[in-house]
Amino acid sequence: MKSVYASSRVYPLLVLGFASGLPLALTSGTLQAWATVDGVSLQSIGFLTLVGTAYTLKFLWAPLVDRYAPDFLGRRRSWMFFSQVLLAFFIAGMGFLAPSSHLGLLAVFAVIVAFLSATQDIAFDAYSTDVLRDHERAAGAALKVLGYRLAMIVSGGLALILAGTWLGWQYTYVLMGVFMLVCAVATILAPEPEIVAKAPRTLGLAVVEPLKEFFSRRGAVLILVLIVLYKLGDAFAGALSTTFLIRGAGFSTEEVGSINKIFGLAATIVGALAGGSIMSKMGLYRALMLFGLLQAVSNFGYWVLAVTPPHLYSMGLVVAIENVCGGLGTAAFVALLMALCNQQFSATQFALLSALSAVGRTYLAGPLTPPIVLALGWPVFFIMTVFIALPGLALLWFKRAEVKALDQSDR
Repeated sequence: MKSVYASSRVYPLLVLGFASGLPLALTSGTLQAWATVDGVSLQSIGFLTLVGTAYTLKFLWAPLVDRYAPDFLGRRRSWMFFSQVLLAFFIAGMGFLAPSSHLGLLAVFAVIVAFLSATQDIAFDAYSTDVLRDHERAAGAALKVLGYRLAMIVSGGLALILAGTWLGWQYTYVLMGVFMLVCAVATILAPEPEIVAKAPRTLGLAVVEPLKEFFSRRGAVLILVLIVLYKLGDAFAGALSTTFLIRGAGFSTEEVGSINKIFGLAATIVGALAGGSIMSKMGLYRALMLFGLLQAVSNFGYWVLAVTPPHLYSMGLVVAIENVCGGLGTAAFVALLMALCNQQFSATQFALLSALSAVGRTYLAGPLTPPIVLALGWPVFFIMTVFIALPGLALLWFKRAEVKALDQSDR
């Protein structure tokens, strides 16, 4: 385990993952909290939720990141560095714009931060895909998850505490900007990929060639279906998990907050780190299959909570098991997305594949979970989520030859 995480190609991803996760809460939950305490109307706060549109649409300008790069730190790190420096400036600048008096300009700054953050994500996902060797992918994916989640704690919960009791909103946002500058230094120190692929010759090729190259592979369409299905059962189980624990299982909001959010987050990190270590020994296919089975079976824990009286220890155990298994699956799944990317087009291909992976969560689990629960009840629903996971595992077994081949050579 130590040898994998100690690699000079792997451990920088912890800080770079932190940089990737830091801006999100500052333009969503934390910004909404600031607007709320500053007396902004509910309608205007609702308008602020549109700020994050850039994260959904980032695949549209991913070809630009593939085609062009500032001639400074290499093809990927240059985009990351300049995005981070600009992010530091605009995040700090948000602190000087009170929602109650400068909401319009603050929203513009937030949109710019979201755009720069999405651009950083495009370059960072491509960089991590390019720099890691096959056996390092899961460890790298685990540190990306760990850094991202730690950043969410800092820019979410910690930022609210600092703003409310210590620094105030202005200096809290300035501090977050300073954190981003520190991450920019880490980008300078991070290593270049051992093999640097040439950029597409034209922007047109940067748009067309990633799709053409991917669909020229054997069984490409079924691989895309696998990406949608692999975490679908997990997505259904988690879609209304907080609502279930409060309304369905009878726990208090404080109990859910302390166990499901804090303890669950820690369990996810443990699962991701363990997944990185285990997969380096098992290989991609066997890890995906084992972790996928664990993801599916762990949903039975919610069924237990649905049919038994509420006990804090039982909720803690169920949440821990489900999040550890989810973290294992996430590490292997991100490693799969990395392995599927051709280095020449990794920015565009990773952006498209990650957008596709959100289809099940956004367009299937989100809309369909409420009517299923209303029709069948919580216990039957959670049993269903186990079976919803099975088609993805069956397709993984069917495509095992192609998945195993991804372990044989770096793309």
